[in-house]
Amino acid sequence: MKFTNGYWMTKPEYRINYATQCVRAEALENTLRLLTACRPVKGRGDVLNGATLQVTLSAPRKNIIRVQVTHFAGEKDNGPHFETYSEKTQPVIQIGKDAAVFQNGDLTARALIQEGEWRLDFLNAEGEVLTSSGYHGMGRALLEEDGPCSLERHGISYMSDSLELAVGETVYGLGERFTAYVKNGQRVDMWNADGGTASELAYKNIPFYMTNCGYGVFVEDSSEVSFEVASEKVERVQFSVPGETLVYDVIYGGNPKATLDLYTALTGRPALLPAWSFGLWLSTSFTTDYDEKTVTSFILL
Repeated sequence: MKFTNGYWMTKPEYRINYATQCVRAEALENTLRLLTACRPVKGRGDVLNGATLQVTLSAPRKNIIRVQVTHFAGEKDNGPHFETYSEKTQPVIQIGKDAAVFQNGDLTARALIQEGEWRLDFLNAEGEVLTSSGYHGMGRALLEEDGPCSLERHGISYMSDSLELAVGETVYGLGERFTAYVKNGQRVDMWNADGGTASELAYKNIPFYMTNCGYGVFVEDSSEVSFEVASEKVERVQFSVPGETLVYDVIYGGNPKATLDLYTALTGRPALLPAWSFGLWLSTSFTTDYDEKTVTSFILL
């Protein structure tokens, strides 16, 4: 979903609070919790009348880091949720003066603790940055139903984050699609619809993408996830969901095959189909009369 008009201007119907500064980091049991302010905090007065986002990092499986971003934890959870399969992990957590680090296997998340700067980097085992949530990346947007000038701030809440792309980085995936194989430049909405193969609609949407830099991102939300793949900003993939919480997993395999293997281990692998299903398939997409005579005629061809 696009929240801006061009690179700098927010659309007038939205009010956005972006993560601006990490003001607190604490290590809990196998998790790292970050409190981010949505404006620079230079003194006591800066903590008044300002929004905050809570960011929790955890490790559901080796080489996977789960990011949960919450604006308002009291919202009713209506579900449903994706079922994922975790394994026991032992992440390494370090909190220093300038950064908080969460390491899980060959994948590390590093959050800067600096005045007026928010940055969450994801690094491989060699210390190379794979992608980052940076300036005006993570945030909460409010679509103001009462209008931007109203004193009553009511509306529809969206949570979003955007992860940076390197020069020449290409994006693949997001389920069954009938558009270009490389998804850069596309907007993709996760909502199953029968639009036919000559449309942007698809039957099997999956909120997971991979890039040629050896990692993937899975947005754990079964609602209408909206992806802006180098479309709103050409150097980022933005994803947004309605509500007050966003959960996504950064999955590092080092190459597409290993990343996909980690993804299916997390989300579950299907059983082998029965032998008869590998035989001849017939399509009746353009047949509207499915009486016994018609069906039998296809079988006896």
